[in-house]
Amino acid sequence: MSNNLDEIFMALSDQTRRDLVHSLAEKEQTISELAAPYDMSLAAVSKHLKILEKAGLLRRRVDGRTHYCSLRPEALGSALDWISIYRRFWNDKLDALENILPSSPKGEENA
Repeated sequence: MSNNLDEIFMALSDQTRRDLVHSLAEKEQTISELAAPYDMSLAAVSKHLKILEKAGLLRRRVDGRTHYCSLRPEALGSALDWISIYRRFWNDKLDALENILPSSPKGEENA
């Protein structure tokens, strides 16, 4: 599992790569299947996939000349752990704010 957050976040910083990850979350696909929705060459899609692979976000399986890609969701674990720290931080801050703000009197919620 990749613990390199820089590589994971860099890989996910591009919309095309995020779309590829989303597509791979549905099922294993060939590079041709992954490239079909894009107006770019197979080589360009392959470059995006290599970045995702280097970050540990996908695995590649070769059967003859066909390359199959699948998502490695466990690789997203370290990124999720890092993001979760900040989710807890903001939830705690919002809970504290809610506790110090006066409650609206009955009937004034929708005023």
